[in-house]
Amino acid sequence: MEKVAGLTHLFVTVFLSNFAMIVVIPGITDVTMSALCPGEDECSLAIYLSGFQQAITGVGTVLMMPLIGKMSDVYGRKALLTLPLSLSIIPFVILAYSRTTNFFYAYYVSKTLTAMVSEGSILCLSLAYVADNISGPRRASAFGIVSGMTSAAFVGGTLAARFLSTAQTFQVASIVSMIAVVYMRIFLEDTKPNTDSLRQPILTNDEETTQSDGESASKVDVFKKIASLKDLVRFLKSSPTFAQAAFVAFFNSLAEGGLQSSALYFFKSRFHFNKDQFADLLLINGIAGTISQLLFMPMLAPVIGEEKLLSTALFISFLSLLVDSIAWSVWVPYVVAAFTIFTVFATPCLRSIVSKQVGPNEQGIAQGSISGITSIANVISPLIFSPLTDLFLSKRAPFYFPGFSIMCAAFALMIAFIPSVLIRAAHPIPTNQVGYNDCRD
Repeated sequence: MEKVAGLTHLFVTVFLSNFAMIVVIPGITDVTMSALCPGEDECSLAIYLSGFQQAITGVGTVLMMPLIGKMSDVYGRKALLTLPLSLSIIPFVILAYSRTTNFFYAYYVSKTLTAMVSEGSILCLSLAYVADNISGPRRASAFGIVSGMTSAAFVGGTLAARFLSTAQTFQVASIVSMIAVVYMRIFLEDTKPNTDSLRQPILTNDEETTQSDGESASKVDVFKKIASLKDLVRFLKSSPTFAQAAFVAFFNSLAEGGLQSSALYFFKSRFHFNKDQFADLLLINGIAGTISQLLFMPMLAPVIGEEKLLSTALFISFLSLLVDSIAWSVWVPYVVAAFTIFTVFATPCLRSIVSKQVGPNEQGIAQGSISGITSIANVISPLIFSPLTDLFLSKRAPFYFPGFSIMCAAFALMIAFIPSVLIRAAHPIPTNQVGYNDCRD
């Protein structure tokens, strides 16, 4: 029962942190356009700045995700979760105060720097926390619940954004992100995947802090264990399944990055979407994803298997982006968004497959390595899709196809789909952690 309570506190933390990030998304395009190109529906500067931010963030996360993951194997998940949750507050506070051009640039710089640590690390550490407490057969369903809480945050965040002013969304995001940090620090129990390495935690309560000569030696040993490229290479060589999953993760992230770089600007230019319409679109995505991951995935994953669910999700994602790229009417993106009920299976299935390839003391570094690989895709993606989006939304386009960049993202998903059908996940590595069924008794 204690472990179930611990996971409940984790789910609440995931919900709150994602709610804060989601509630500002519908309005950020309008804020960006208003600060950089007031009164216009097309803005090359906004597209390129967004792409540059995505690329720089990707470079940072490539370096930070494996490091954060492995340090969580050493210091514990709770200590490392505190860092990204705290840093994510700063950009929200800036735009909550003012959204003028100067404050937008301050937000832009702070968001870029903090995202190098916070982008993806909350998910990475949350999945590692779940893997510490849930046995292999039930892990895919538990990963689906984590993703389901993210989707639930989409629903709550976009509903809130629909009825709040732009200024209020950033104020709410600031408050909720602060609550997430405080809640996590008070209620979340730390896990100890590697008991021997947790002798010198980063963050301790005063009563738990002790000083000894052995602790200094422990610190030195810890930094000898910091993640490096060798860790990633070792994982890729040791398991063909891990290598296949890494390939799929790269192209899936490349497509997601392409969609992020182009979709909102495409809808803004093509159909003159505003904050409320973006919120409606995200709301459909969130509701479909929440229902799918909290209801359908726990039922389907044990029966069908993560491998088949992964392939199905990638193929339907490919078809969805293909239809979005040729959207001929304003209702098309809304219909396509409903297919999120199938496409959201990809990430939790992929992460579950990866978690089963490593032992209980390597969950953090394994998830961090996959996050690092997806971050490489996030570096490359804006370099490809931002110029494509700008070109085909402008009068300089070699031929008329405003959604060409989205179609290219769809083909990246097809490249991910092909090796996904070949994945044959190994049996879970035995662990002495208490299983999910045990926790519920």
